[in-house]
Amino acid sequence: MILRLVASTGLLALISGCAQYAEQLAPDSPSEPWQQGRKTGPSLLPQPASARQGPAATDFGVRGMTETTALSAPPETQPGKVYQLPELIDISARHNPATRVAWEQARQAALAVGIAESTFLPTLSANVIGGSQQNVTPVDVLGQTRDIKTTVDGSTSAVALQWLIFDFGQRRAAANVAKQLSTAANINFNGAHQLLIFNVTRAYYQYGATQTGAEIAGQSLRNSRAILDAAVAREKNGLGTTVEVAQARQQVAQSELRQVTAAGLKQDAYQALLAAMGVSPTMQIKVAGSGSRRLPAPSDVSTEEMIEQALARRPDVLASYAAMKAGQAGIDVAKADFMPKVYMAGVAGQGTGGFDASGLPTIGQQTSGTGILVGAAVPLYDGGLRAANLKAAESRAAAARATFHKTQEEAVREMVVASNTLRSALASYRAASKLTDAASVTYDAALDAYRNGLGTVTAATAADSGLLDARQARTDAHAASLIAAANLAFVLGTMTSPQAADSIRYR
Repeated sequence: MILRLVASTGLLALISGCAQYAEQLAPDSPSEPWQQGRKTGPSLLPQPASARQGPAATDFGVRGMTETTALSAPPETQPGKVYQLPELIDISARHNPATRVAWEQARQAALAVGIAESTFLPTLSANVIGGSQQNVTPVDVLGQTRDIKTTVDGSTSAVALQWLIFDFGQRRAAANVAKQLSTAANINFNGAHQLLIFNVTRAYYQYGATQTGAEIAGQSLRNSRAILDAAVAREKNGLGTTVEVAQARQQVAQSELRQVTAAGLKQDAYQALLAAMGVSPTMQIKVAGSGSRRLPAPSDVSTEEMIEQALARRPDVLASYAAMKAGQAGIDVAKADFMPKVYMAGVAGQGTGGFDASGLPTIGQQTSGTGILVGAAVPLYDGGLRAANLKAAESRAAAARATFHKTQEEAVREMVVASNTLRSALASYRAASKLTDAASVTYDAALDAYRNGLGTVTAATAADSGLLDARQARTDAHAASLIAAANLAFVLGTMTSPQAADSIRYR
């Protein structure tokens, strides 16, 4: 007995020591790196001082894991094919992780509805209990001590039924909460796809702008070289100076730098497009340009009818409304806790038992029984728990209502701002187009005048730079108009398919 007590005490001491020494798994201080493998042997038990490593150099690197190097394979594409916007959206819809997350959340919400509705049905359970007990009793018989061994064993098996018959609508309210949340999750799933369509569309137009920008930079380089050729020709004919040639070479170098910068911006925009699609950054795909796309006409969403139509189909507004309805149903769930509940229970069981004493015949028996019970539980006192739950439910419902109204107001504000942004972008494009036409005429005239000895190289290079700036401004305004149109379609809740994104029209 003493040995058992000592062993038990030692085991408890070792187990309690694990919690204390588990702290060694963390870094020693805020300024020292965590050393992988340090003080993490097969056990958390105290280690001898010889087994502990000394302080390591300040190196916050971590040991590599080959399991983290496996990347998802990029989507299969057709070599040489130039992909249009709807095809890019289709690829992203099938491979973007964000839509898969939204899908799983919708499935979880749907399963929650099934869980809530299952509470209307009874539950059945089978139980089996068995055991044996042996006792040794020393008895003095005619001056001699003898041990009398007795054994009691038995088993019981039963099938039990439990059924909540009436609960003043608590389960129905809980099922309503689950259904509203499922509706919100399904709406958010569609909303995730709408957001994906918009993000890919925006990235596509931004990438198209960089494609056009690279073409403009290339054309500007050719214009600069034309000025340089003219300067060199004038110098050979004795009409120009080395200063003019140097100025022209400087303009060429500046154009080459702009071309390199434009190529870098194009690569960055390409990676941004792949990121919006949710595919591998190593994916190589040819993307159609958007520089020649027709711009939409200006749109005004200030009418109450258009705003009401948009509010009736925006996913965030609809999901917020479903969440508000779920909050109201949650109040009914909390109120039902104050009411009694009626249960029904049934059991059917059978048991066997035996008694065996040394030197006596074995005694055994079998029993069976069935029964049905109906009862009611009436809550009387719980220390204010139900009242607190009711107040919490009312608070959640109030917060959901406020969130819904806030979502409505933000949606309307987004519509008005998006409409104004589109009108401004279209106006900027018209102004930039006029500027480009004027700058083109100025450049042609300045170059011809310089070639014929009637102008200066300074005027020619200035005209070249002005033409580049005007063309870039028109490209930026064109992309901004397309993006603003896509944003307006998104906030109006009409960007619901790849085809809708590819043909944006407003009335």
